Amino acid sequence: MIQANMHLKHLTYVMAGIMMMAACEKNPEGPSGQKPEPQEPEQTETVFAKGADISWVTQMEADGQKFYSQDGRETECTALMKELGFNAIRLRVWVNPEGGWCGSEDVLVKARRAQALGMRIMIDFHYSDTWADPSKQVVPAAWSGYGTDALTEAVAAHTGEVLQLLKDNGVEVEWVQIGNEINDGMLHPHGKLSDPQKIGNFTGFFNAGSAAARRIYPDIKVVLHRSNGHETTAFEWLLDTMEYKNLDYDIIGMSLYPTWWENGGWRSWKSAAEACMANIAAFHKKYGKPVIICEIGMPVSEPEMSQEALRYVLENTSESQDCQGVFYWEPQTDGVWKPSSYAALGWNAYDKGAFHNGKATSALDPFKE
Repeated sequence: MIQANMHLKHLTYVMAGIMMMAACEKNPEGPSGQKPEPQEPEQTETVFAKGADISWVTQMEADGQKFYSQDGRETECTALMKELGFNAIRLRVWVNPEGGWCGSEDVLVKARRAQALGMRIMIDFHYSDTWADPSKQVVPAAWSGYGTDALTEAVAAHTGEVLQLLKDNGVEVEWVQIGNEINDGMLHPHGKLSDPQKIGNFTGFFNAGSAAARRIYPDIKVVLHRSNGHETTAFEWLLDTMEYKNLDYDIIGMSLYPTWWENGGWRSWKSAAEACMANIAAFHKKYGKPVIICEIGMPVSEPEMSQEALRYVLENTSESQDCQGVFYWEPQTDGVWKPSSYAALGWNAYDKGAFHNGKATSALDPFKE
């Protein structure tokens, strides 16, 4: 009965996504209507991933946002990312999101653009209808009332359905995140890691998603993602616990936001960035797994400081065997902090992008170097 209900719900989500995309974007290649020339995917064995998470892009387009090259050419955002030096795209997935944004059909539109440009792709499953992060891991509405076994089945089914949709449409996925910033687990309260009795639930959820991903893409790399890459003790607790529990993953994923507003100004980014670099080397040595910085972001209002920090991080990771990539989180945004809307984290309220008036700022220059 659970499988039947989930299948019916999946069909409902797919139809809703199709209707949403028809209303908001008739051309999956972007608003310009120009289909990019198909390109061969880059070789991934030794190429460092310079990535951009641009999950907001279709919603931004629907809101009328346009993107421009430095010489003023209007350019579809994914293609512009490639011009700016990025070779990989990261896309988040929500289960049944409001408006369809970041649902499976919306993700397919964005993934097809990246595939056509020969860019590598990371899929980031939140297992929620909205943001999942250290402060909240909310069970999707369609899964409310499920027990542990049903949630495990739901994670596997959702993961498999989304990835199968991508594969059926010719999209190759290189990495998959099973959960987003799972400092304290996911699908709370069922998989809450701070409750010792729920650790087994979390590992069951994670391994079910990992197994589903490997069935669709046998060579996929599974990422375990935690925030605050500069924190050592808390990060080691997670990795030690997951090693003991035989969690099925390949890559340690980190977020790094190395500066924050403090005492009327942006604190220095150096201490957090240096601590993160030290953790990358130490964790790779201790756990035998490479690291990817899945998210990094700096203040949009401070492009020179951002450039300096990004250059430092890229110089200390791109030639290292310890780290396989760095992904900037939503560089295409140019919002400023708005207390009234920041709680919902709309694209025009996010203040750590790297664009101004539709053009990239100098903050992103290190990705071209």
